[in-house]
Amino acid sequence: MRGLMMDFPLTLTAIFNRAERLFSKVEIVSRRPDGSLVRQTFGEFHRRTRRLAHALRNAGIQRGERVATLMWNHSAQLEAYFGIPLAGAVLHTLNLRLHPNEIAFIAKHADDQLLIVDDVLLPIYEKFKDKVNFKRVIVVPFCGNPLPAGLENYEDFIASASGDIEPPQMEENEAAAMCFTSGTTGNPKGVLYSHRSLVLHSLAEAMVDGCGIGHHSAVLQVTPMFHANGWGLPYTAIMTGAKLVLPGPMVDSESILDLIEQEAITVSCGVPTVWLGVIAALEKYPERWKPRRTVQVISGGSAPPESLIRALDRYGFHLRHLWGMTETTPVATLGGLKSDMRDSSEDEKYRARSKQGWPAPFVELRVMTESGVAPWDGKAYGELEVRGPWVASSYYEAPETRNRWAEDGWFKTGDIATIDADGYLRILDRTKDMIKSGGEWISSVDLENALMGHPAVREAAVIGLPHPKWQERPLAVVVLKPGSEANTGDLTRFLAAKFAKWQLPDEIVFADEIPRTSVGKFLKAKLRDQYADWKWEQK
Repeated sequence: MRGLMMDFPLTLTAIFNRAERLFSKVEIVSRRPDGSLVRQTFGEFHRRTRRLAHALRNAGIQRGERVATLMWNHSAQLEAYFGIPLAGAVLHTLNLRLHPNEIAFIAKHADDQLLIVDDVLLPIYEKFKDKVNFKRVIVVPFCGNPLPAGLENYEDFIASASGDIEPPQMEENEAAAMCFTSGTTGNPKGVLYSHRSLVLHSLAEAMVDGCGIGHHSAVLQVTPMFHANGWGLPYTAIMTGAKLVLPGPMVDSESILDLIEQEAITVSCGVPTVWLGVIAALEKYPERWKPRRTVQVISGGSAPPESLIRALDRYGFHLRHLWGMTETTPVATLGGLKSDMRDSSEDEKYRARSKQGWPAPFVELRVMTESGVAPWDGKAYGELEVRGPWVASSYYEAPETRNRWAEDGWFKTGDIATIDADGYLRILDRTKDMIKSGGEWISSVDLENALMGHPAVREAAVIGLPHPKWQERPLAVVVLKPGSEANTGDLTRFLAAKFAKWQLPDEIVFADEIPRTSVGKFLKAKLRDQYADWKWEQK
């Protein structure tokens, strides 16, 4: 027997309409690249967003077509988060930190039809514009400089439409947004989020045991909105009517702390390196900032050290560790303490908070070993697999990656993990030798292959080593060809033609040989042991 409930679609349109009716007086604070703050209400945001959707329809953007953005965190990016799906199109956030060649590949693979870009980011666009096929480029004006020929002003673009249109009746499983991940070797992979997945993710994220976001929250979106779906927080803030603060490109520690204090922030998000910098600033100026209330810090990207959690507690910041991926929208688990741990020792509580936490509702985890599913005992380890209503079922037009999913549909994360009897996840390592620096992936294999393309290089291996600021940074070990010469500067300049600056190895070591396994592969575990005591300040 079927239940007698309405078949009501779960779409971003429903979230948008609810916020428009209920929370029109709530504030959105947006920092411009020059440091000035712009304040608008939800009501003003909704009117501008409707105009953007209308203008996109007038521009000929069809249902399901991709519209790209290349922007910092500010109000126009938030308008795109909703305006593009309201037009029936698919939001595609481009990662401005990637090498221009990678951005071009991603935009072409997604078949992006139109680009919305900050004027301060036009120098990046100039580096890849000849490799893409955008029909129109719309520029968000900040500097007031004349636009290059052929580019259009964003304010003029949205002013050309009234916003008086009805969004199409979207089916909840239609695509709403897209992000690409470079979390594995080879070309970046596209993750295509449905309206349904984003709505369910927002509901889970708003829960007290999620990110705890409600109408009385003030959310500081430090995490780039072009990275891993902005961690879903823009959707959740709009859904709940929370005050939203967008810091633009100014995400240095002092600017973050200024906003936290001035805007009475209750929830913020960012990778551990952000909060390491915040602690350094607080310790340097202990009397300068006094948060009005406890700030819940949502941290992901890499595991925060226990010492960071303890230090933040001393200054009124409560860190909660999440684990997720672009493929999981991204929140799959959130750390915290269970009710039966109230009487546990302080050390036991911090050890629990240092773990990746337990799964969000409707997300299921398992650890797979060669002999099958591992028990939840905190000891047995293997590759972590995940499934749920906001977990990707495949990559966008990449059939060669089908092996990333098990035969029964679970997604293979590439992480090595354990799960204890209480359901706490603990990530131990990664199956592939990826390096995670400041929340972004760096492919060691791609760097190695590029280095070995240098005429003087015989062999090269790249490993990730702990770094006091970035958690991990790449160290390259290079063997030169007999009779050849090259120095660190030569090889760094060679790599810079293919990789973004943050992807380059911080140091290059020259060696006589690289240890190998019995089958001839580089033995990176031995290299990590060999350089375990590496000090980044040494030359």
